Amino acid sequence: MIQSPAPRGRGARRRSLLAATGFALSALVLTACAQPESGAEGGSDGSSYVEGSGMVTEVPPEDRLPAPDLTGITTHDEPIALSDYAGQVVVLNVWGSWCAPCRAEAPNLAKLAEETADQDVQFVGINVRDHDAANARSFDRGFGIDYPSFFDPKGRLILEFPANTLSPQGIPSTLVLDREGRIAVRAVKALTEEELRSMIEPIVAEGTAGEEADPEGDAPDADADADAGDADGDAPDADSDAGAPAEGATDDD
Repeated sequence: MIQSPAPRGRGARRRSLLAATGFALSALVLTACAQPESGAEGGSDGSSYVEGSGMVTEVPPEDRLPAPDLTGITTHDEPIALSDYAGQVVVLNVWGSWCAPCRAEAPNLAKLAEETADQDVQFVGINVRDHDAANARSFDRGFGIDYPSFFDPKGRLILEFPANTLSPQGIPSTLVLDREGRIAVRAVKALTEEELRSMIEPIVAEGTAGEEADPEGDAPDADADADAGDADGDAPDADSDAGAPAEGATDDD
């Protein structure tokens, strides 16, 4: 005789209710982990992105690795490549118009970009997670930022940095590249004016020190010229000495 399944009792319904409640609570916890209070912010495209960890890393010249040659378009729809600024100190800032810490550091970036322009320093931005470049342009106008930014709504340019190197992680991040295009400093945080200045000045000074060394290098050449002159000067003395006995011989005759 085939028996039909017994109707679900209170125990079964209660277990189902508890399971559903547990699932809902788990989803709530995961959602909370993506809120700004837990270190993440939402991009203007609805995605979440991790805020900077607050770390600053400096790399000695002998250990620096080259940054990738990023190429793309700017927030003004113009072509741009990192190699356009070869030979300059480059300050590369990763930012988004939706990012509160980015707004906090923007005036410092704008100020130092203007102050260091005559020191062969070029600021460049990487705008991420803005689905519309108009948002980025409005941000720049509001903070008086004149330097260009790559428009990278999907964050793909960040992925071009090789694994296990100093690559931008989090928003905001700032890299300082030396004149050889190598990553010299990375900050994974919003920067004060003083912090940004302290990152840039030593890298600028590296090139200045090299330029100052050239005149000193010319000194040996000058000495060499002087030595050459002395050698040339000795020749007439030798000729004079050679000629003196000849005159004496004539007198004897």
